[in-house]
Amino acid sequence: MQAKMKVHRNLLAALLLGASLMTACPFVAAQAANEYKLTSNASAAALAAAKRDFARFAAHQLQRRDGTPSDFPLDIKNLRDLKQATISYGFPVYTIDPPDLLGGRSTMRHMAKPVNQWRFVITLDQRAIGLATVEKNGGRYETVAYGAAVLAQDLDAAANYYGNADKSNLRFVRIYQARSDLLEVASMDGRGRFAPLHSARASLMLKQGSVLLDETDLIEPLRAAVKHNLSATR
Repeated sequence: MQAKMKVHRNLLAALLLGASLMTACPFVAAQAANEYKLTSNASAAALAAAKRDFARFAAHQLQRRDGTPSDFPLDIKNLRDLKQATISYGFPVYTIDPPDLLGGRSTMRHMAKPVNQWRFVITLDQRAIGLATVEKNGGRYETVAYGAAVLAQDLDAAANYYGNADKSNLRFVRIYQARSDLLEVASMDGRGRFAPLHSARASLMLKQGSVLLDETDLIEPLRAAVKHNLSATR
């Protein structure tokens, strides 16, 4: 009985503390709600643009071509497959700037920031066939590229393996100067672990596998790749 009373008192104290904090700092709740709304709105707008533009792209390709050209950006056998292909899901693209990565100013999870770009997986019969790249220009989202079939298949496999129902525990991180794509997987303890995608495995000479890597496994290879690629462009 005493144990139960202690639990109840602790719970009540926690609730009262939370209420007092919300009363003392109402802007905290408002800011969190506003950030969630902005993210949701951006996601919906980017997805709508991807679907709109892909419908136009498919119709245009079907009108002007027969068969499937060898340089077609999506992994399909016949252009008629475009009638059944769909925009499935996507992620905003995050990156880490070289000075932050090389300086180790924080964790990779906190250094990553959005780059105003989305990548949406295009599927045909539940198989990834490419990506649609969506950017916001002049206040309007629009698709700027199609392709990256290998990345799409790799990303789709990792997202389905590590993601929750709505894939909200995942982030797509591209370290441009390291030529590396990573899928960040958030854990219950708030830590970020990473699934290296095809480009990262090639650039960082990592083996393909189903084991997530900690930041400590990636940070030095990433720094070395960034330094090498930056010096090669000078």
